[in-house]
Amino acid sequence: MVVTTGTNELETSDGSTYDGRAERISFDDSKTGVKGLVDSGITKIPRMFHSGKLDLSETSLSASNIISIPIIDLQEVNKSSSLHAEVVDQIGSACRKWGFFQVMNHGVGVDVLDEMICGIRRFHEQDAEVRKTFYSRDSNKRVRYFSNGGLLRDLDQPANWRDTIAFVANPDPPNPEEIPATCRDIVAEYSKKVRALGVTILELLSEALGLDPSYLKKMDCSEALFIMGHYYPACPEPELTLGSTEHTDMDFMTILLQDQMGGLQVLHENQWINVSPVHGALIVNIGDLLQFGFKYVGRCKNCRMVHAPEKNSL
Repeated sequence: MVVTTGTNELETSDGSTYDGRAERISFDDSKTGVKGLVDSGITKIPRMFHSGKLDLSETSLSASNIISIPIIDLQEVNKSSSLHAEVVDQIGSACRKWGFFQVMNHGVGVDVLDEMICGIRRFHEQDAEVRKTFYSRDSNKRVRYFSNGGLLRDLDQPANWRDTIAFVANPDPPNPEEIPATCRDIVAEYSKKVRALGVTILELLSEALGLDPSYLKKMDCSEALFIMGHYYPACPEPELTLGSTEHTDMDFMTILLQDQMGGLQVLHENQWINVSPVHGALIVNIGDLLQFGFKYVGRCKNCRMVHAPEKNSL
């Protein structure tokens, strides 16, 4: 049992004290993230990652294997007006009922998707001394490596078992030499492809809202592009922590590339639903800035990442 005795220190049942802030500062000072903990050979995870009692029973519910977020095929979207209208209706329905949908045949090659996942993995699995050179909490940097954006700010929230390499891809992208060599070429290629897809989806979302296709683009909704490559190392105590705790995305729209390990769940009608990986698909998540346009009910756009042995998602 742990009880709060002050702003930073906790008193345990045996009378010892635990300084949560000091633990976080020490972790941050290592500049090697969660991967550094794993590489050190730990068998018990630090207390700052403890998420309390986790009820993950919903991951095995039969309904979770039957109900799935919509999968929308974009291949035929420009072939006829009737097919185009059908896709727009599917997207509008998915946004209203779920806040999530997957897209197939979206114009980003499977080879690009696979190499992007491999490139992010290469960065996170390279020597710690190389990773350290990119570690920063300066949000003005166009390329930075870190673990948990709110680590030193949200002291009352458990840390996620996750490391991140982040890139500002638009409107002021980094110079190529600023990007780690392990993923430099693929980050540039993926950024270009996913931005073009983002413009297409914005046009379809505009139509789903009953607006001119160019409406959201004219509002500059396609101008900012921020890419995060998350890495979730194998965890020695997966029952105690989450890769990403329950959250909503504080943006306009997220396009998510999930690897084949799984672990992503979305909240739908008060039930956590597994999002099974579909090779070649991308997941679209309507963020906080767009949610009211589709009149969401409850918290249907929440998501979280439960533990799988090892996975990488973008």
